[in-house]
Order: sequence, then structure tokens, then C-alpha cells
Amino acid sequence: MKMWKSFLVGLSLLGLTTSSLAAIQPLDKVVTIVNESVILQSDVDAMLKTVHLNAAQQGQSLPDDSVLINQVMEKLIMETLQLQQAEQFGIRIDDNRLDQAIAQIAAERNMSLAQLQQELASNGISYPMFREQIRRDLTASEARTIMVRRRINILPQEVDNLATQLNQQQQEGVQYNVSHILIRLDEGASQTDRQRAEGKARDLVTQLNQPGTDFANLAYSASNGPKALQGGAWGWMSPEEMPTIFADQIHGQGKGAIIGPFRSGVGYHILKINDVKGLETISVTEVKARHILLKTSVILSDEGAKKELEQVRQDVLAGRRNFADAAQALSADPGSAVNGGDLGWQTPDIYVPEFKAQVESLPEGTLSEPFKTVHGWHIVEVLDRRQVDRTDAAVKNRAYRILFSRKFNEEAQAWLQELRAGAYIEQPGYDDEQG
Repeated sequence: MKMWKSFLVGLSLLGLTTSSLAAIQPLDKVVTIVNESVILQSDVDAMLKTVHLNAAQQGQSLPDDSVLINQVMEKLIMETLQLQQAEQFGIRIDDNRLDQAIAQIAAERNMSLAQLQQELASNGISYPMFREQIRRDLTASEARTIMVRRRINILPQEVDNLATQLNQQQQEGVQYNVSHILIRLDEGASQTDRQRAEGKARDLVTQLNQPGTDFANLAYSASNGPKALQGGAWGWMSPEEMPTIFADQIHGQGKGAIIGPFRSGVGYHILKINDVKGLETISVTEVKARHILLKTSVILSDEGAKKELEQVRQDVLAGRRNFADAAQALSADPGSAVNGGDLGWQTPDIYVPEFKAQVESLPEGTLSEPFKTVHGWHIVEVLDRRQVDRTDAAVKNRAYRILFSRKFNEEAQAWLQELRAGAYIEQPGYDDEQG
């Protein structure tokens, strides 16, 4: 997210915050009432100046202020409505998260924080105002995301259909080096013969999944296929060149994959992809971790939750308490608590940033210090890590993200329109004379 650009477009959307930070201006007045909030003439003026500054930096021409004012007013109204929603949800952006966002803005500008502050000052923008606008941007964005996510429904079939299209596009120009084993079934084979052939094929797959097993040796000894005397090797082929039954099975599979057994009219087949050319395969690190979560409340404060987890950590490290038992007794995450806090094998990207940072950096078998996320206070232990081929899953994830992005944009616009339609908005008037 290019937060710097959104800041330049919307810096002056400070509403009441601007009013509280700036000195009282005798000529200032309320130009719009949005439910229980107000937008001041000074907010409109400040935003117009920011828009002009941004346009000048980009060499962009602008229409007259009389045209811009309508856009400025609409943006101020919509942000105010979203901030009101955020207040209802109890959304707060703490200073740590705000500092991280500002550091990201500086990094995107290839600046240090000090250089960013200096550039702001040179453009007449105070750093406290800058911080509060970024806080407001983040707050409005989080409220919008929460509400719109509830409106989005993506069916598994939609994901599968789009993933199939993406796979077909990805297959163009790809070649596979394939080996094959066939356990033949004679025409008119009995049920017993079919079961025996399937059992033999499954036994071969079990052997092939053992480290060090030579596919070619098994093909020589067991295959009835046309390439048995070549160790089952078909060599390099594109999906268009290979038998259709092969091509139907290899989509989304990477180098080293053992596929099958699968049946055709002539028997049971086993494939191995020896190598791939022209296909980007994706290997990811999965982490197996377990955690204990404590949520703060009117009864349990931040400090209290942190101290309780510190004591649990000390007890586990000293052998006075079992981690799994403590998780079952204390953790506020019901999905993992019943399993002793075990989160299973997951890629770190599914976790919130603070949790992700912990599971990526902790050595295996190390119990973290208590740390806080949006969900509450945690301690986490990384049990193991492994590399897995996630090419097929990555394509489905990409398909899901594309569908989510499409629907999010559609639903976000619908939600904002509904939000505005249900709001009380009164505009006593505003000046378009800028002096």
C-alpha cells in the first residue's frame, strides 16, 4: 500500500483533530454536519491546499477550486462516516502500529524518519498533524475492511474454476520429463483381478514415496507400459504432446511429484515428474507452532495478562507445568486450546504481523516472551519447520485473492453508498473563496 500517496491526497482530512490541534480561528465555521460530527471550513481549505501541493509535485493540472470543493467535501464526509463506524467497533490504532506505518512510508520514499520529517516541515506540514492523519487513514481502512469482509462470499467452485484457467495459462510453453508405470488389466478382468491390480499399484506408490527408491528399477520389474524397457521414461513432452490421461493428472504438480495410482481402460497408472521446464514452482516454509492466548477485558488488564503469561512461561521452562495443559486451561483461542495450543502446520503469512514475526524468528523449541497482537497477549513455541511444494495451493490462493479483490471493491462501494444513504448530513454552507 502506497500510504504516502494516500496521505498527500487526504492529509487535510483531519476533521475535529485539526480543530483541536490548530489555534482557534475566528472566521472558521461549520460547513457540514455528519451525524454527530462536524466538518469545518478550515478542513476544506487545508485539503484544497494539499491537493494543489500534490498536483504541483506531480506536474498535474487541476480544475477550478469550485469543482474540486465538491470532491473535497465528499471525501471528508465519507471518511467521517467510516471513522464513526470505527468508533462503534472500538477500533484503535496504537502508537506502535502507527510508528510501523510511518516507517513504511519513509521506506517507500527512500528516506529516514528524520528526512521525512524535514520534507514535511519544508511543505508546511506539521509532524503531529501528519501522524494523526495516518492514524485516521488506518482506522477508517480497518473499519471498512471489517464491514466489507462480512459481505463477501466466495464459493469453492469459483476458486476452482479460476484456478483451472490460471493453470491453463501457466501451462503454455511448459515441458515435463515424465516416467510411467502401468499395471495392466486384461479385458473382462474380474473384480478380484481389479482389486489385486489396484493393490499392487498402491504398494508401488508406497515404495516410490520412500527415500532412495529408484523409479526406473520398479518400472523394469513391474510395469506393463510401452516404455517399461526404458525404465518407464517418456522423456520431455508438453502437455499437448503427452497422452491426455497424463496431461489431466499433472496440472499444478512440480518436480519430483509421484502421481497416482489412477485408472484408465487399460489398467492403473503411476507417473513421476522427473523435471519441469518453463513452469514456476513454489516451495514454502511451513511452521508447526503452539500458543496460549489471553484476551484483555474489564477484569484482566494488559499488565495482568502479560504478568500471567510470564508466570506460565517460567513454570513451563522450569518443568513445573506442561504447556499443553496450560493451553487447555487458560487459552482464549478455542480452536487450538483443545489441542494443547497446537496450531498445526501453517505458513507464517496467515498470522497477524506480530505473531508472524515471532514464528518466523524463533528457533525451534524456544518459548517466546509474552507479546501483544490485535487478538490479545500470547506466548508461542515453534515446534518444527518444513519445506513443502505449494505450487497448486499457490495457484488457488492467487485465484482466491483475485476473486476477493474483485468482490471487495464491488462490496466496498455498495457499503459506502449505504452508509452515506443512512447518515444525517446537513450542509449549512461553505466558502469557495480561498484567500
